[in-house]
Amino acid sequence: MSLQRRLRPTPRPWHAVMLAVFLAGTAWSLRGRPLEPLPVLTAVLGGLFGLVVFQFTVGNLWAYAVEYYNAGGSWTDPPFVAPFAVAFAAGAGTYVFLADVAAAAWAAFWTFIVAAGVVAVVVNAAAGYREAGD
Repeated sequence: MSLQRRLRPTPRPWHAVMLAVFLAGTAWSLRGRPLEPLPVLTAVLGGLFGLVVFQFTVGNLWAYAVEYYNAGGSWTDPPFVAPFAVAFAAGAGTYVFLADVAAAAWAAFWTFIVAAGVVAVVVNAAAGYREAGD
């Protein structure tokens, strides 16, 4: 395949996902507002912001998974799965108490970040102690 062909922009499934997230964010921001220029503009900006947050979140989760796998781990290892499980539990618990999807997503996101950091420190410390004992 030629370099020109590889560099030519072609739609991919990921582009459809991003478009769907943008449209959903725009529709969510526009709900109940009149179709006038200022509300539509703010809804489009809300959709773009939602898309950026989505890409940031998915990109970081994917990078976490790829880095763990590239370091020799398996995606079924308890240290890899633990932050996801804890984040899911935090999100579900937050939703049960507050019945707010945004608050639940926010709680799950930050719980994942903290749990992944704690797991990384513990796993690195354990690996260091194993190497020192050899």
